[in-house]
Amino acid sequence: MRFFVFPFIVLFSFSIFACKGANKEYIEIFAGSASKPALEEISSSFEKETGVEVRRIYGGSGSVLSSMILSGRGDIYLPGSHDFMAIAVEKGIADKNTIRIIAYLVPVIAVQKGNPRNIRSLDDLLRKDVSFAVGNPETVCVGIYAVEVFEKAGLAGPLRGKVSTYAENCEKTATFITLKAVDAVIGWDVFGKWNPDEIEIIQIDRKFVQRSAYIPAAVTLHSKNRLIAEKFMSYLTSETGKNIYRRAGYIVSEDELNARFGNLKTGGRYSLHDSWK
Repeated sequence: MRFFVFPFIVLFSFSIFACKGANKEYIEIFAGSASKPALEEISSSFEKETGVEVRRIYGGSGSVLSSMILSGRGDIYLPGSHDFMAIAVEKGIADKNTIRIIAYLVPVIAVQKGNPRNIRSLDDLLRKDVSFAVGNPETVCVGIYAVEVFEKAGLAGPLRGKVSTYAENCEKTATFITLKAVDAVIGWDVFGKWNPDEIEIIQIDRKFVQRSAYIPAAVTLHSKNRLIAEKFMSYLTSETGKNIYRRAGYIVSEDELNARFGNLKTGGRYSLHDSWK
């Protein structure tokens, strides 16, 4: 899988670093935006309890990984799926011995509340009166899973030709629905919890959903504040951290995942076909 490097992300990140207090203890987390609602609360809580500043840089999981590689910064990497964590390990960014599972995500069809287009399946996305979007599959975790689902359904070719637009991260994928920019997106189950008054979730036929994603976190091999980073990791995986994710609508255990979606395979890695690059 190739990476597109977005210089403005790196420059924006450096501007955040430069504007913060230089003498205060801090850690830097580069995170896929799939975790943003829960990670914001956890970071604020950790800051209040410890006095340590938590600097968060969000974006597509692949984009923030590219930023880490370019800048050599970051104490924790927290992508939206194992697919990108595996790449981070291969590239010498993430310490594989510190990887922890934080939450689980399942691909679904997300539509506007009330489902005005009466979208019930992947086949409905091919209708002329339906527009839909996906995350950029090269840099966005939910985009990879969208392509995998399309291919399992035997619809990759027709659906690729009908994608209205590609989102640069998970948060913006959900925003396409809240702004009514499209009729549907392939998103995560948690999108419905983020905006319950605006987003409705349609489950995809289990024949085409071969695996769930999980949100992993790991300390980086180049961390400049490793002890603090490890302390944050412990906080993130504690009951306090799990409860924050759970309140934000995330699935935080395999038992919960199985109860809601059946016995899905978790993790794994998907190789994106060249036609999507």
